[in-house]
Amino acid sequence: MADLTIQGLTKRFGGVTAVDDVNLHVADGEFVTLLGPSGCGKSTTLAAVAGLDRADGGRIQVGGTVYFDAARGIYLPPEARSCGLVFQSYALWPHMTVADNVAFPLTLRKVAAAERKRRIDEVLALVEMERYAGRYPHELSGGQQQRVALARTLVYRPAILLLDEPLSNLDAKLRDRARAWLAELRTRLGLTTIYVTHDQIEALSLSDRIVVMNGGRIAQIGTPQEIYERPADPFVADFIGTTNFLPARVVGDAPAGGRALLELADGQRLEAVAERAAPGGSRVTLAFRPEQMQVAPPGTAPEGGSVLATRVTSRSYVGGNWQVGLELAGAALRLEARQPPAEDRLDLWLPHAGGILFRGGADVAA
Repeated sequence: MADLTIQGLTKRFGGVTAVDDVNLHVADGEFVTLLGPSGCGKSTTLAAVAGLDRADGGRIQVGGTVYFDAARGIYLPPEARSCGLVFQSYALWPHMTVADNVAFPLTLRKVAAAERKRRIDEVLALVEMERYAGRYPHELSGGQQQRVALARTLVYRPAILLLDEPLSNLDAKLRDRARAWLAELRTRLGLTTIYVTHDQIEALSLSDRIVVMNGGRIAQIGTPQEIYERPADPFVADFIGTTNFLPARVVGDAPAGGRALLELADGQRLEAVAERAAPGGSRVTLAFRPEQMQVAPPGTAPEGGSVLATRVTSRSYVGGNWQVGLELAGAALRLEARQPPAEDRLDLWLPHAGGILFRGGADVAA
């Protein structure tokens, strides 16, 4: 195993900069996910580490081996890098059995027959596919084929593991089971891993840290809890989970760590904790999660928050809960409730703490 260091990584395709000055260190045995929308640069970053795309600038080092250094003219081809790469397509040889598919990398490396058999048996047991060693790919489910693809990568003992949306071809139920299995496997392996996905549930449930990317740059790096609870900007807040955004104006100066009095476009007012100083008259956006909101019984004013009058725009049953669409001062909000509101008007309670104040408007994900 080894750590991974990326410094100033840049990759252009014509006039488009796909990866723009990316810096990242992944510790030995750490599982890090590159997360973001299509075109954000996450797969291009992974391809640069694997050597499939030659970067235009920067440096990549795994352990004591420099894979790429633009300044020194160093570029190791993919076959010289100890990277295990698993794509979203299984890429199994259809005319080979499971055992033969897994053996293929060892055959290329001229590993002796006895050692080859020992490694194949070991890795098939690791991915719980030893009973299927004699089957062909068309006799396996999608989840089983993905396990074989992973076993084929692990059998030659790479220094780091690179996974490019490996679960995206599975249906929803298989994906849930595969995610749980992969979480268990990563604990047993302890292998330095870079995982690329646009699925936030995968990122939150599997990762030691998440790297959120946007427009070829890193928007935020943090633990799953940090990314979800303390997003660095409106883009991250919007991309991770469901977030409500409420534009407002600050009434009077608010000190850092103190409460800010906010006025909405319809004249209603509420209070929110300001992590940073907010000058009076400035435009801000208050971001908060649906689970932080509550329905306030008519005529009540629960402590620790503000009550605002809203209009109900939709009610959708999603199994166990209702998603309720609300309109507040021209902003569309989403509330999660056990029961749908009976009236078209609803009093909404927002806590003073828990939301995040961003300066200016909310530049959210597409």
